[in-house]
Amino acid sequence: RLSRSSALASKATGYPLAFVAAKLGLGIPLNEVQNAVTKKTQACFEPSLDYIVTKIPRWDMSKFQGVAKDIGSAMKSVGEVMSIGRTMEESLQKAIRMVDPSNPGFQPTVRFETMDDLIHELKVPTDRRIFAIAQAMYEKTLSVSEIHDITKIDH
Repeated sequence: RLSRSSALASKATGYPLAFVAAKLGLGIPLNEVQNAVTKKTQACFEPSLDYIVTKIPRWDMSKFQGVAKDIGSAMKSVGEVMSIGRTMEESLQKAIRMVDPSNPGFQPTVRFETMDDLIHELKVPTDRRIFAIAQAMYEKTLSVSEIHDITKIDH
């Protein structure tokens, strides 16, 4: 099964995921499908990748009155962006700027005035959480380990 992300990944990497999926659907084993990029190896061969891909949903909660900003299992995004970079930092910066051109990137663009407000924003996933992380790191009010303990995001 291919998702909407598969088309983005195929376009970004040049790897024909739909082609491989079609071959598999016809009953051809993965180790017999030729890698369309290298033309020398099988499709099951994982090439060395020299880039990072970041996909971020686009949240436009301000357009709807009464919508909770908390992010859970319900689909609330109005779209998504995908960026490619040579490092995680580059890829993340590009994705944040593509979500909203007014965002200059990974930096505190939304200011949380008190430590309680900042910690609350870190604890509860919302569309502004990444800016709370940026503020905590930029102002050095919390360490990476403390941010991890609050958010449960891997570091």
